[in-house]
Amino acid sequence: MKPWDPHVLPYKAARVAKDNVLNISPPAVLFFGFILLIAIGSLLLKLPFATYTETSWLQSIFTATSAVTVTGLVILDTGTHFTLFGQIVIALLIQTGGLSFMTFAIVAALSLGARLGIGQQLIAQEAFNQTSLEKVTYIAKYVLIYSLLIELTGFVLLTVTWLNDLGFGKATYHAFFYTISAFNNAGFALNSNSLMPYSSSLSINLIITALIIIGGIGFLVLIDIRTQKRWHKLSINTKIVLVSTLIINFCAFVLIWILEAQNPATLGLLSSADQAMAAWFQAITPRTAGFNTLAIEELTNATTTLMILLMFIGGGSLSTASGLKIGTFVVLIMATYAFLRRRDDVVVLQRTIPQPQVMKALALTIVSIIMIFIGIFILTIIEKAPLIDIVFEVISALSTVGLSRGLTSQLSMGGEMVIIFMMITGRVGPLTLAYFLATPKKKHIKYANGDIQVG
Repeated sequence: MKPWDPHVLPYKAARVAKDNVLNISPPAVLFFGFILLIAIGSLLLKLPFATYTETSWLQSIFTATSAVTVTGLVILDTGTHFTLFGQIVIALLIQTGGLSFMTFAIVAALSLGARLGIGQQLIAQEAFNQTSLEKVTYIAKYVLIYSLLIELTGFVLLTVTWLNDLGFGKATYHAFFYTISAFNNAGFALNSNSLMPYSSSLSINLIITALIIIGGIGFLVLIDIRTQKRWHKLSINTKIVLVSTLIINFCAFVLIWILEAQNPATLGLLSSADQAMAAWFQAITPRTAGFNTLAIEELTNATTTLMILLMFIGGGSLSTASGLKIGTFVVLIMATYAFLRRRDDVVVLQRTIPQPQVMKALALTIVSIIMIFIGIFILTIIEKAPLIDIVFEVISALSTVGLSRGLTSQLSMGGEMVIIFMMITGRVGPLTLAYFLATPKKKHIKYANGDIQVG
């Protein structure tokens, strides 16, 4: 039996060992790791040969933050402002941020024959949101292997698709950039109007949305599908993510098609086939991907509201997507249902959800809502913009989606700093950031029950 087995090693001993190794909490390591990546990216993008025209430090920091947090909000046009070097830097920042610097660190250490100590294991456990330390190394390997295989497949398919129109050199580069951006749910595009020129291309729409969905459902789900292969053997988490993703995507597709069918600025002038394709694409991208084939600022208020909800929900845990996460959303819905039905246990697919997970889902939601409110409140003070645009932009930033109604490119310096903070918070995780700021400690004192009126 391994000496660091969490079922054998007492919690106090593990805590002491962790403190002796790093003297810093796992959330802090993750937070500062992303800050370091952003700093490196900012320095590289500030180099004279990274851009065609002069770029300020704030613009470099904003772009690097958007890339590392796989958001996709831009204040500079990626295709025209940045040189080939700058675009490759952005792509590498997206890849590193999407797969998480912890994955690369663990795989690199293992390749050199290093063994993770208690402290490093606990940090990795925090990064991968795992309760079992034994799973961390296994997951880290497969995150990298699966990512490269899926991206290679997407790269080949996109290269073949673009070959006739763009030529081999440009087709391969576009395939390289868009595969990384789509799979990592980043939304960075080489065209100023994203993927709108390809709104009627069936192959581009299907390949990009497939990469987005696969990247967004989570690596735990992919690993579970590969190992179990049968529906009844899949874990409850995998079933919830797959079923919820199917339902949410289908409902969003139908609603967007209905809501925009008569809008001449979006779907109204398209054929039925193109309407269906555009509605499908726009139903998928709010799940933190950020691409668009329709003009986002021209969408109806009803569709915009729907997309705000989709952005807030986000994708699966341990995925390239962010947001509240599907599992959190389902747990909250089922906890509400259990309360209304006067049931003591929260049950999903004939499985009882432990109380700590319900509390974590509630805490994550409350922290996210507080962060959204703070962002909206500050931007309403310093920016002159419609409230719906501010709400849309803040949730897009916090959920690291990247969709925009045009406000990001018009932000003041203060507004850009607010969005930068939202993107970092959304990628690191509101709950992880709250842990870091509050430095929580377990208390062993149990107090008497108190009766507080609720509702």
